[in-house]
Amino acid sequence: MQKHVALDRASAPVSRFTRLRELLQRPDLAFLMEAHSGLSAKIVEEAGFEGIWASGLSMSAALGVRDNNELSWTQVLDMLEYMSDASSLPILVDGDTGYGNFNNFRRFVAKLCDRGIAGVCIEDKIFPKTNSFLGENQPLADIDEFCGKIKAGKDTQSHPDFQIVARVEALIAGRGLEEALKRAHAYADAGADAIVIHSKKSTADEIIEFCREFGDRTPVILIPTKYYRTPTEKLREAGASMIIWANHNLRASIRAMRDTCAVLREHQTLLEVESDVAPLGDVFSLAGSQELEEAEKRYLAATAPRRAIVLAATRGEELGDLTLDRPKCMLPVRGTSLLGRQVEALTRHGVADIRVVVGYKADAVEAPGISLVENAEYQTSGEAQSLSLALGEGDTIVSYGDILYRPFFLAMLEDREEDIVLAVDPRLSGRAGRDAVACTLPFSDDLDPDAETPLLKGFVGEGGDGEWVGLMRASAAGAARLRRTLDEMAAEGSLASADLGAVLTRMAAAGERIGVVYVTGFWRNVNDLMDLAQARDAV
Repeated sequence: MQKHVALDRASAPVSRFTRLRELLQRPDLAFLMEAHSGLSAKIVEEAGFEGIWASGLSMSAALGVRDNNELSWTQVLDMLEYMSDASSLPILVDGDTGYGNFNNFRRFVAKLCDRGIAGVCIEDKIFPKTNSFLGENQPLADIDEFCGKIKAGKDTQSHPDFQIVARVEALIAGRGLEEALKRAHAYADAGADAIVIHSKKSTADEIIEFCREFGDRTPVILIPTKYYRTPTEKLREAGASMIIWANHNLRASIRAMRDTCAVLREHQTLLEVESDVAPLGDVFSLAGSQELEEAEKRYLAATAPRRAIVLAATRGEELGDLTLDRPKCMLPVRGTSLLGRQVEALTRHGVADIRVVVGYKADAVEAPGISLVENAEYQTSGEAQSLSLALGEGDTIVSYGDILYRPFFLAMLEDREEDIVLAVDPRLSGRAGRDAVACTLPFSDDLDPDAETPLLKGFVGEGGDGEWVGLMRASAAGAARLRRTLDEMAAEGSLASADLGAVLTRMAAAGERIGVVYVTGFWRNVNDLMDLAQARDAV
């Protein structure tokens, strides 16, 4: 099928109406992903899709009603407004049968255009509709009546590129290919911008036959919910212009919610689910909390931004040739560097100022939104020197540059009231190593974090109650005390050779209450090739 080629546009911003029209008319196959809320619309855009299918089934189910026009068109408009505000993508809305006759439909089209919704798809069934996958021999609308509805919509649209898509249900109703083609041609004659040909068979044979017979008169849209085993390439070869993934965000969320509810009902603790759900910071990020923070900086009294310091000055000689031209923090894990994964976690948590202390191959260190602090003496100094170069004022997260951790670790550190808090893995108790720590309370399954407060006694080098994972948080007050300790050590001449364990042990011995949060798994310290190979388990 020869497809229409989109016209060239001027450099001015292209409207959502025009973008949907161009998606339908371009030579390449286009894809729309289902969304049913402002949140899901943002996720669709975040995933890289070029347009949204606002599913009637999904919007109805999200509000707990059936897909039988139990959701009114004004309620649909309300949901679409949230989706349109949340995403910049063009939206093609599932308009069911048009919510009545031509008059209802043209009012609906006018309201959609007012809200910037790029197009509507209506199906040739009787109002109130029945979902296409329920029942047999569903009655179809009179062809002339449906054509009048299309014409009324085209006469009403206030933007020339608003798209009216006619969904042919003849195959769903068992009327056969000849009836489907008859209706599709009539709807194209009436002004439909595209045709959806729908089927509930598990194979795409009748769909492909329709595409071949219908030709290139208008763009053809497919919804392969039932014939999902058909390779997409076969649908592309049949001449489809667009494919809609029609309800899969809704269905994915149902399974995820059921699984989470079942685990919580059985175990009665969040420990079993926290690592499998999106971190709370992800929710804030999708809701636009970062934009609000930026706005607050412009319109409210200035406050110090939350900071993070990533200590990434060393090479990582144990990794051999992998670190010849880059430091360890830039090694990729599933296509994203160790540093990049930390930056993603910190950004989602709302961290605005990420400082990376570099040394070896400093010019190879890059990640979005970071600033570099160079430790020119990285070969002869330790972590304490690197931290001293980057530490400023305000709430600060500090991490090694060679670790991976789940983003919820950051929230766990902030939940504690101490001004300095460390994440410690008790599974590694009794081991020798520079990060082995002794605590006032060892980990046990009976430890109540709300009533019992483990504190750091010191870094012990051998034995102890666990291993520091290389992640800590200091409040503004804690960062100030950490700054004083680093300055004292610099004045004494002990700073250059010290690691962070020495700094924190000194502070604990001086009476500083350094909190400990026990974390069991969900992190990885990349020291050698085996660690790197197993790092995928931590992300």
